[in-house]
Amino acid sequence: MAYKKKVIDLDTYSVMDGYAIALNEWYKSLRRAGFSVDITLAIVLEKESFPTWILPVKPLEKITDIEYDDDEDE
Repeated sequence: MAYKKKVIDLDTYSVMDGYAIALNEWYKSLRRAGFSVDITLAIVLEKESFPTWILPVKPLEKITDIEYDDDEDE
């Protein structure tokens, strides 16, 4: 029986949940890369060192949700 990998759907999580998941995954990857716990925590805790490409920026509202004036109905 094949092992089914757990898939994380970021649409069901809040922005804070997504950020925490990304920090956790980043911490684990730095540890796997051989960084010590002290160095890893220093890197993770430094906000400027967090890459922006880890979590994509989602728009605050969808385009279809934007109301607009339709002059043709009048």
